[in-house]
Amino acid sequence: MPRIAEVALFTDDVRSLAAFYERLLGRSPDSSSDSHASFDLEGTTLFIHVAEGTGVEGAPNADHVAIALDQDAAADRVRSEGVEVVGPKDFYWGRSAYLRDPDGRAVELQAES
Repeated sequence: MPRIAEVALFTDDVRSLAAFYERLLGRSPDSSSDSHASFDLEGTTLFIHVAEGTGVEGAPNADHVAIALDQDAAADRVRSEGVEVVGPKDFYWGRSAYLRDPDGRAVELQAES
C-alpha cells in the first residue's frame, strides 16, 4: 500500500524552521544538525534540510513529498503517460526516483518499507 514516507522542506535557516516545528509539534526533533532536522511522525518523516546550491544531480533541491511504493512500477506508469522521471537510481541516502506533478511540484518515489 503506498504511503507518504516524507515531507521535505528546504530552508536557508534550519534552526529557525526546526524551532517552529518543535513548538508546533510539542517535541524535539529526532535528529538535528546545522544542515538538517527530522521529526518521525508515526512513520512519516518531516525532514528539514538546508537549501544549498543545486543539490545532488537528479534530486530536487526544493520542497517535496516522498511516497513509499514500488518505485519501478510507479515510474513506468507515469512514464507511459509522458511524464519525465529521473531514476529510480541510487543516491547516497538510498534508492529514489523524482518527477514533477502537473502543477510542477517535486515528488520523490521511495522504496517500499
